[in-house]
Amino acid sequence: MGPTVSGEDQAMSELRAKHRVDLERLTLTSRPLKTLAFFVLAVAQSLGRTCSYVLKKGARLKIVVLLVLATWFLLLFTDGPHEKHVQELLWYVRFGLWWVALGVASSIGLGSGLHTFVLYLGPHIALFTIKAVQCGRVDLKSAPYDTVILKRRPSWLEKDCQEYGPPIYQETIPFSKILQEVYLEAVLWGIGTALGELPPFFLSRAASMSGHKIDELEELDTSMSEGFLSSTLHQAKCWLMSHSQHLNFTMILLLASVPNPLFDLAGILCGQFNIPFWKFFLATLIGKAIVKVCIQTTLVIILCNNQLLDLVEKRLIWAFGNVPVVASVLPSLVAKLKTAKNKFISAQVAASTSITVKGKKWNLSFSVIWNTVVCLMVVNFIIQIVTSTAQGYLRTRQELEIRKKLSDTKFSAMEPSSGISE
Repeated sequence: MGPTVSGEDQAMSELRAKHRVDLERLTLTSRPLKTLAFFVLAVAQSLGRTCSYVLKKGARLKIVVLLVLATWFLLLFTDGPHEKHVQELLWYVRFGLWWVALGVASSIGLGSGLHTFVLYLGPHIALFTIKAVQCGRVDLKSAPYDTVILKRRPSWLEKDCQEYGPPIYQETIPFSKILQEVYLEAVLWGIGTALGELPPFFLSRAASMSGHKIDELEELDTSMSEGFLSSTLHQAKCWLMSHSQHLNFTMILLLASVPNPLFDLAGILCGQFNIPFWKFFLATLIGKAIVKVCIQTTLVIILCNNQLLDLVEKRLIWAFGNVPVVASVLPSLVAKLKTAKNKFISAQVAASTSITVKGKKWNLSFSVIWNTVVCLMVVNFIIQIVTSTAQGYLRTRQELEIRKKLSDTKFSAMEPSSGISE
């Protein structure tokens, strides 16, 4: 029995090694057709399960969906005074779905998401702040949904300040006024980032209920990182894993409230150790959609609002003016800094003038560069999603193959013993 058992163990270890190699090779660059085929099969399998669940157990859901669809079609394709309100509602739906989808794309994929804050939300807040400071007023939007949505640009971006009338704020626009105008889309984006953290949580919980560890935790146990940044991040993840017993509501809220690469691991650990869903989701929602979004939006508004920067500059000059040693050097230093600042601003104005003269050429080249960068990032994001989905489907098939091998081994081991007893 000894040689047979060792031979079976060796065969299983060889099979696991082969599975590991197959997983690593299953990418769109090395095996594109097989990867796409597994991706299509995984999507079809998920859709089939969802449809079968709805058909078997979703009687009330079916009735509600049918009623909503019927009402929607009646409102959409029937003429009447309600048409204007339906179109307005459609714009709000597009607006909400757009920013929530951008938030989901930013956080989904275990750190490989699309950086939509840098690509969309951050520039939107920066452009609105700059425009508000230039016009001296914040009532620039024609509606709350007057933001960038797909290929539609906001109307206020192309308008001249004279079209809005004289400035309302002569000196400094209150920070809260700008924040009120951009906070709705920022909160929707934050809700999307919270929703994007749910798949790792559910995958880890499913693995825990079946008695397994999710692959990211197993890789964390075995991997050794090289380099200062990667080793520091690896140590931080190991520390978080060793202190996973302290993952309560407050700890999850703190981790979700600041940008950090550890939150994906925190979500996996919450699922692995069966943290209640509502505790995890509420802490993540408050941290990401309120606290973190408020911090990010505040930083962008402050950096793009030269009025606030001038106010900070005056306060700093007043504070340093009371220091005896610095007070004597401060006037000449401030004069030099203001001269450099004026030169920079005049250079920016000259550049903007030349851009206005050659507006079409510059806009074309800038849009081409920007769209190219965005398209490359979107393509990379899609490739990662397709690859990870296909690898997940292959991993499930491999687990079924291993279980079948183990059951066959147990059955073959029971046959000789039953023959001896006879």
